[in-house]
Amino acid sequence: MTGARGGLVLCAVSLAALLAGAAAAQETQAPPPDDIVSDEAFDEALPTLDDTPAPEPETPPPAEPAPPPNPDATVTVTETAPTRADALPAVTVDDQELDAPLPALEGYDVQPLQAAAEPDRDLPEIRYALQVDGLWGRMKDRFKDLSALEQGDGKAANTAMIRARANEDEALILRLLKSEGYFDGAVMTTLAPVTGQPDQTRVAITVTPGNLYRLNAIDIAAQPTTPPDLIRRSLPLKKDDGIVADTVLAAEANVSLEMQRNGYPFAKIGARDIALEELTHTGHYTLNVDTGDRSRFGGFRSDGDIVFQPDHVEVLTRFERGELYDNRKVDDLREALVATGLFSSVGVEPVPTGEKAEDGTAYVDLLVHQQKGPSRTLAAEVGYSTGEGFQASASWTDRNRFPPEGAVIYTGVIGTQEQSLSATFRRSNDKKRDRTTQFGVSAAHNVYDAYDANTASLALSRSRVSTPLWQKVWTWSFGAEILATQEISTDLSGAATTNSVREVFYLADLPIRIGYDRSDDLLNPTTGFRLGIQTTPEVNLGDTGAPNVKTLLDGSYYRAINDKMVIASRVRLGTQLGAQLDQIAPSRRIYAGGGGSVRGFAFQGLGPVDTDGDPTGGLSVFEASVELRYRLGDLGIVPFIDIGQAYPEEVPSFSDLRVGIGVGARLYTNFGPIRIDVAMPLSKRDNDPQVALYVGIGQAF
Repeated sequence: MTGARGGLVLCAVSLAALLAGAAAAQETQAPPPDDIVSDEAFDEALPTLDDTPAPEPETPPPAEPAPPPNPDATVTVTETAPTRADALPAVTVDDQELDAPLPALEGYDVQPLQAAAEPDRDLPEIRYALQVDGLWGRMKDRFKDLSALEQGDGKAANTAMIRARANEDEALILRLLKSEGYFDGAVMTTLAPVTGQPDQTRVAITVTPGNLYRLNAIDIAAQPTTPPDLIRRSLPLKKDDGIVADTVLAAEANVSLEMQRNGYPFAKIGARDIALEELTHTGHYTLNVDTGDRSRFGGFRSDGDIVFQPDHVEVLTRFERGELYDNRKVDDLREALVATGLFSSVGVEPVPTGEKAEDGTAYVDLLVHQQKGPSRTLAAEVGYSTGEGFQASASWTDRNRFPPEGAVIYTGVIGTQEQSLSATFRRSNDKKRDRTTQFGVSAAHNVYDAYDANTASLALSRSRVSTPLWQKVWTWSFGAEILATQEISTDLSGAATTNSVREVFYLADLPIRIGYDRSDDLLNPTTGFRLGIQTTPEVNLGDTGAPNVKTLLDGSYYRAINDKMVIASRVRLGTQLGAQLDQIAPSRRIYAGGGGSVRGFAFQGLGPVDTDGDPTGGLSVFEASVELRYRLGDLGIVPFIDIGQAYPEEVPSFSDLRVGIGVGARLYTNFGPIRIDVAMPLSKRDNDPQVALYVGIGQAF
């Protein structure tokens, strides 16, 4: 190594002497411009390499022998300036030193290097303004929702961050363009500082969408179906439609839906293929569909925490074994199971049985996944209205005390004018879907201006009624009731001084009601109408009273003016035929006034009165109401006007109509609106209140 280094030094020195000699000769012996120097003369003027002395290499001093390693010694490492490579001494390593054991780590005092911490510096924040040209409609809205630049709120730590966000947005725009059928789109982004404002940047994104690609052919790859065009007619795509992602996905989802509605429960949409043609800007669309077996309804199975056995699940269905499979009927069954309120979760899915029908279709069973929920419920309700005062009710329900769906309900009511206790047995979906059988016993004490009654009753009914979870178009109920009531009312003889009359009535009723509901919601309707008629033939089982028939007809109409405003109206007509007013128990007569009737007036306060001004009830009634329901979020305001009157004649004369006006507030919740109405009577009488207040759940009608 030493000889090689010396050779390199010799060459360097000789070359330096050569260049120095040439320079001196040029200065002292430069020939005149006209002289010509031959090559031989030029070569003789150069000094030879042998005449240039080579520098002798430096010899390092002899190294002292190293002492043996001491494990307890402290090693200090000193950093020195780097040495030129040609000045490094030769190092000779003895094999014995290599073989010697290394000192123990505990003998070293190693100190970590301490890097000087830089003081924190607050880098200036850059603000930017974004401008996007070339997007429109849905793409523009989606870009605003997903854009990294938009989400940055116009602030970034540096320009590199702005550029990174712009790159993300460029990729986003290209995806949006392709989703709308523009596969040749281009995006250009420009970042430019604002003159005179070094911390301001303008970001301009220019979008060139290119041509819209359209469908030029639509093919379907699938097994044969019945009918043969089932898939194609279920695919709402046609030639020259734009190749828009949402449109294509919606069309394919419709195919899956229609297949399951027409006997194909296991139909699966496969991969689509769209071959694009750049020259014509068109695409050839192919959809792959695995139809599965065409199937019919078979039986039922259950798993999980069982609430209903398969025989009761079958009661809740609206189809028979052998009917062509229709997913809408499966969804209907699931909703009916949910409406029972006995499940924490429930699901229904078809499962193959391997059984074939005569026409080659397959039978499928419905597997019901059941998870039992709490069957006992404790509920309470509090309300107030002028005329009726405060009223609180509480109920305890065991909805599956006698399976299936045999509920026991205990209810208590405490109020300023009503106190009652009742026990009811109710079997829902009794042997048939939507049928309810109910038996109840009750005892009540009612104190009103019109009468004071102590009543005990037994009632039995069979009904098909709506619930908040399951609103029905047609509803009906019929039943029988036997009651005994002791009532105190005023003398209707017309004497100058009225006397209280205490009578006991033993009655039997056969109430019947039919309803037709085309509204969109049970507790908060906004469109549609409702009609209902109830008739109650009544016979007396004792010496007091006379047979009669009470009939009430009511209807309501709802119309949405816009998404915030609804006009609601209601009309009610009633008549009671077959007996004189004094032959009918006071609690069974027709009354008007108060909440649910003509607001602003006392409960049962309209109609005929005795000489003391107390209402006596009538034989007919007319009522009408109009509300303007304005909703803003979860709150609403409802101005209203009510009119009505009860009459002693069997047919309402529509004379002496009383008018109540007011305004209400609504708090909309997930279980219906909470209602507060304040009303005042117009042309009021001496016994009418100045202002009436009503609080309840649900709309007034």
